[in-house]
Amino acid sequence: MRTKGIAKVLEWRLKHINDRQFIIFLSIVIGLAVGLAAFIIKNLVHFIQTHLNNFAENYGSFYYLIFPIIGIFLTIVYIKYINKNPVRHGIPSVLYAISKNNAKIKPHNLFSSIISSGLTVGFGGSVGLEGPTVATGAAIGSNIGQALKLNYKQITLLLGCASAGAMAAIFKAPIAAIVFALEVIMLDLTMAAIVPLLISSATAALTSYFLLGQNVLYSVNVIESFQIGLTPYYILLGVFTGLVSLYFTRMYLFVTGLFEKIKNNFNRLLIGGISLGIIVFFFPSLYGEGYDVINTTLTGDYFHLFENDLYGALSGNALIVILLFILTLFFKVIATSITFGSGGVGGIFAPCLFMGAHSGLFFAFLARLLGIDLPLVNFALVGMAGLIAAVIHAPLTAIFLIAEITGGYQLYMPLMIVGTISYATTRIFTTNSVYTIQLAKRGELITHHKDKALLMLMKIDNLIEKDFSVINPNDTLGDLVKVITRANRNVFPVVENDGTFRGIVKMDDIRHIMFNQDMYEKIRVRDLMFMPEYVIEKNESVEDVAMKFQVSGRYNIAVLKQGKYIGFISRAKLFSAYRKLLKDFSED
Repeated sequence: MRTKGIAKVLEWRLKHINDRQFIIFLSIVIGLAVGLAAFIIKNLVHFIQTHLNNFAENYGSFYYLIFPIIGIFLTIVYIKYINKNPVRHGIPSVLYAISKNNAKIKPHNLFSSIISSGLTVGFGGSVGLEGPTVATGAAIGSNIGQALKLNYKQITLLLGCASAGAMAAIFKAPIAAIVFALEVIMLDLTMAAIVPLLISSATAALTSYFLLGQNVLYSVNVIESFQIGLTPYYILLGVFTGLVSLYFTRMYLFVTGLFEKIKNNFNRLLIGGISLGIIVFFFPSLYGEGYDVINTTLTGDYFHLFENDLYGALSGNALIVILLFILTLFFKVIATSITFGSGGVGGIFAPCLFMGAHSGLFFAFLARLLGIDLPLVNFALVGMAGLIAAVIHAPLTAIFLIAEITGGYQLYMPLMIVGTISYATTRIFTTNSVYTIQLAKRGELITHHKDKALLMLMKIDNLIEKDFSVINPNDTLGDLVKVITRANRNVFPVVENDGTFRGIVKMDDIRHIMFNQDMYEKIRVRDLMFMPEYVIEKNESVEDVAMKFQVSGRYNIAVLKQGKYIGFISRAKLFSAYRKLLKDFSED
């Protein structure tokens, strides 16, 4: 009944609404939906944190030691026993869906990221809500597209619109959200894409304004506007935040890699939960998202570093302040990585903002100790742009995002300087962001390079041709001639009875003997075959396959799976499929 209803709607739509109008309508629907999703996830976390804070006030603050492990435990229970599907990290899962899964995201992602991240962050996991909100938005766009039987290009556009809408709603930053979709989600900048992106982003931001209020996320009072004489110090801050970002990425990969080696979920939870509880106990500012702490930092105040009673009396000691800044930066990324590694779900935008604000404030504090009077607020603010630009490799997103979420539009020039220098510094050491480094290693990363992107979207399974006549190495020349008379190809794969590929026989190589009947029983196929220099493994990327055709000059290359013969890919089939895909994506 439901399928018939959808079919009637689709039939009516095709008759009365063209594709472009329909996509614009859907971008409005998606903007409303992701705005509501952002409202739900924010309020879920606020609800949990309010009740936990009340509990801790009544029964003792030492409970903050165990809240994170409870949250991660509940997250694991929900994912394993209720959801029964893995909930992957937000933005990498979106990029994977675009490049390797035809932009299709499973329906459970419509709610699973909200619940799992709400439990993780609400109970004090040291991560953010941006990634899960983007993952939820992408799932909304993808599933709407699938339900309405849209093609890959249209679903990808809806997925991008939803991702932009999610960013616009969670940060109340519609311009930065559009830049994010183009820069991080890798959506093409065409007029067919830009209008739906604008509409979805604006609709989601308006929904967020209506439900959550119109205040900026971080209120900053920029007392001192940009002074050109401070340019060298902003350049130095860019280098500093770039190096901090490199530490963030390397430590994140190292710690999460250690947890991946722990196969038992209980051991992973126990080790991670206890470690996170200890870190939060000594550094209370690392508890949860840290938005309140960031707002404090953006006033130029660093006394939140002394919240722990163990060193609260030492706040007047400059060396202790320096030490606490260093330790806070050092342990923040470890706390974030432990949260992910032990089973929690969240995003890394909030940790980046936290570390960026502290990096900028620390830099300005050190300068003041050396007699250089730098504006603390300004450097804390632009430091956030430095971390975002370098960690996620998105300098434009960083510049617009920080200006929008803080209202610090007077500082566009230092935001550009720090964001650009920080990004360039990190690029010296790593070509991929924390989001994409694992996808790039597996050859699953789609990029703005048009040729590589199109080859990434092509599937080897769709290119394999299986109409080649197979022969056995023990067959005679006579048997081979019989096969040739029925074949429409001039290449013959030699395959054992168990499917093992032994080589090929080319008709041109046997033309001089194929009519000599005296040789029919004397010569075996194994005497005529040869193993080609190039073969294709079924799990190779199409980009690698194209390179093999270019290097080898071959017209057909055999495809194998663990040594077993599958079929052939022809140069003509590969480039015909490429041209068709290019045509599809070039049409607005």
